[in-house]
Amino acid sequence: MSKHHDEREEKALRSGFSRRGFLKGVSVTSGALGSAILEEDAQAQTAGRLFGPSAVPITLNINGADQKLTVEPRVTLLDACRNHLDLTGAKRVCDRGTCGACTMIVNGKVVYSCTVLAIDVQGKKIQTIEGISQAGKPHPVSVAFVNNDAQQCGYCTPGFVMAAKGFLDRNPNVTTLEQVEKGLGGNLCRCGTYVGVRKAVLEAAKAMKGGRNA
Repeated sequence: MSKHHDEREEKALRSGFSRRGFLKGVSVTSGALGSAILEEDAQAQTAGRLFGPSAVPITLNINGADQKLTVEPRVTLLDACRNHLDLTGAKRVCDRGTCGACTMIVNGKVVYSCTVLAIDVQGKKIQTIEGISQAGKPHPVSVAFVNNDAQQCGYCTPGFVMAAKGFLDRNPNVTTLEQVEKGLGGNLCRCGTYVGVRKAVLEAAKAMKGGRNA
């Protein structure tokens, strides 16, 4: 051990502070904090505020109907719908919350369902593309997408339709392609059918404003 190191250690001891003492204090504090966290988690588990890691029963209100299923707390809304409820309209594409192919509407808000835990949307109103038609008729957005050839491979289409519906629900008076482009900025189309999509949204806006469907 060097002379300088001995001098530093001696000086630290005289001041009442040393590296060894610091590390020992950190160790004791960390241990106490870890014990407190474990105790809090145990209390929360007993109180029913924590779930998992095993599957738990949940109820989701999807398209106006309660759906009961049993999933692990880590399961996303997208996977719960696709793998447990056979609602496969929303697509898993990027699985990173960037492309919008999995778009759904939750309590009136457009969301990426691949980033939402199913267990967290209990008690909320969830709408998927399977539930937007009314009285057996396609939604105006769906009709407009067909009329304007707003789809090619189809992977992004359900997400675009839901994003467009959510956008028009909030902005019924949209009139320009620029407004639509901004409103649907969270959805990507790898085939590049953006022109058709934007024209479809303007057509749907007119139809919805006319009261034929909402």
